[in-house]
Amino acid sequence: MSADIVPLPRKPQPSLDPMLALTAPGMNAVNAVILERMQSEIPLIPRLAGHLISGGGKRLRPMLTLAGAALVGYEGTRHHKLAAAVEFIHTATLLHDDVVDGSELRRGKAAANIIFGNPATVLVGDFLFSRAFELMTEDGSLKVLRILSHASAVIAEGEVSQLTAQRQIETSEERYLSIIGAKTAALFAAASQISAVVAECSDEQERALEDYGRNLGVAFQLVDDAIDYDSDAAEMGKDRGDDFREGKMTLPVILAYARGSEDERRFWKDAIMGHRSSDADLAHAIELMDRHHAVADTRERARHFAQRAVDAISIFPDGKARQAMAEAAQFAVARGY
Repeated sequence: MSADIVPLPRKPQPSLDPMLALTAPGMNAVNAVILERMQSEIPLIPRLAGHLISGGGKRLRPMLTLAGAALVGYEGTRHHKLAAAVEFIHTATLLHDDVVDGSELRRGKAAANIIFGNPATVLVGDFLFSRAFELMTEDGSLKVLRILSHASAVIAEGEVSQLTAQRQIETSEERYLSIIGAKTAALFAAASQISAVVAECSDEQERALEDYGRNLGVAFQLVDDAIDYDSDAAEMGKDRGDDFREGKMTLPVILAYARGSEDERRFWKDAIMGHRSSDADLAHAIELMDRHHAVADTRERARHFAQRAVDAISIFPDGKARQAMAEAAQFAVARGY
């Protein structure tokens, strides 16, 4: 007697497609603003800015502004310029970040600092920050200006905090979460929150969108830090093991060090100080992380924050916008599998 084996249907992987479809018309307007405002009489500025802006990023942060507006039923156009400002802030921080880290790849191609040099990359980052503030002031809302300018300051503080934690093996999980809450999640939160401000929503709705963005940002960064140790360079758009070689204290390292034996801790101390940075050392680091489930547990924490993001917008009526934003949170933590 034989029986047919009927495979169980596989649950489809979360996708960003519903979010892309939801925000497509608005993103066309945002992209038009970006292209217009990155222009300058100095040819190097649009060349360098365009190298990164047109380099294949998801535009997730400005997408949050557009999605939030759709969620609350806003039908105006003020948020288009503000979403462009959000993208300029993000691009400026990436340009500065690549100089600080000495990165060679960004979004799968040579980083701007490798092609154009550090001085030009820093200065064009400054230019984009300035353009972002022009767009904010044109909107005319002091509250919007306060939210986005505060986020810019918090991002800078987070980058400095990360710099001072670099190669500090005793960095705690709490400090790490504080760093990524500042350097990554602050802009996610602000991008989401300003959509409620322009729509003149209630304080409760504004807080809900801010909470959505903040928790999504933490989840997104946790997965980025996990991907550095469990995905290839093509997936990440950067060199695998960059964080390891730069001595960055990300959560996978923090967990592996905390759970390691005396010999393993000695390895981690040497590695984070920059004394063990070969390909063989990276392979050993990944082996230790697998042994102690450091990457898996980092992803589990990311899922927790993603669920908090989904829960935050449960106060809004169910519909295409809420469903797209919920799936975007699930997509953020499914990356790299």
